Parts: sequence; C-alpha cells; structure tokens
Amino acid sequence: MHADTLHSQSEFHLQMNGLLFSLLTWQQLTEFWARVDRSAGWYLYAVGEAVPTRPASREQVDRFIAELDALLRRDHHESYCGIVYANDLNSPSFVKIYDPNHLGSSCGSGKNPPPPPGWIMSQIAPVELHLKYTLPANRKRWWQTLFHPE
Repeated sequence: MHADTLHSQSEFHLQMNGLLFSLLTWQQLTEFWARVDRSAGWYLYAVGEAVPTRPASREQVDRFIAELDALLRRDHHESYCGIVYANDLNSPSFVKIYDPNHLGSSCGSGKNPPPPPGWIMSQIAPVELHLKYTLPANRKRWWQTLFHPE
C-alpha cells in the first residue's frame, strides 16, 4: 500500500476511535447542522455500503443532512438526540451518526463492543467498516435514493 493511503487509513481510525462529543439534545443537533461547512470536502459513508472514493458535492451534503436529520427525528423515539458525535462541535471535520434502529449498547465493553455507526461524515477518506448484521433493505433503499433519485 502507498504511504499516503496508510496515513489516511490511520488518520481515519484515529478519528473514528478518538474523542468525540455528543449532541445530546435535538436543539443542539439543529444548531450543529447549521455550523457544518457544506463545502468542506465531506466524504459521506453509509456503513455497509461502498466506501466513497471522492468527497460529496455541497448539494449532496445539504441533502444528506436534511434527509438524515428527518430520519433521526422520525426513528429515534426519545426526547433527546445522543446518537450523533463530532470531533469538534463548532467546526467539525468528523461526524459519527448511529442508526436509531441498531443502537445496541452505546458504551460497549470488551465482550460487547459498541456497534459501528450507521453513517460517517469525514473530511478524511474513510476505510471500510463491517457490520455484524445485514443492512436492512429499507436503509439500503434510503441511501441509494438519496444520491440516485428515480
């Protein structure tokens, strides 16, 4: 593997497993989305789907955020958010979003590590993550129609 690829992979893993801050309330999430720079070169990755090879366009990021926010508010039946994490709440470059339908134990342990997130927004090219379950058909359709509307 090329040294740049290895560096990018290690940077991605550092972000993935590093210190991230939770958006605990729906209001915090609304305010957070407003601070995300849509033109910052975001890779949008649905874990279980193909790893993106290039950053999304500003329009794709806008649509992703709008559709994902709607999905989270519809499917996460809690009065709080708590399933979106970012490396910086004011100027993020890495965001990890858990699928409300596959939360498992969020803190995890050696025996039961937390599930992988459902989606990742990263300014570093992501590496493939593996699910321990089959990606549900409705999530596959949602992701595919997000960028390839019929």
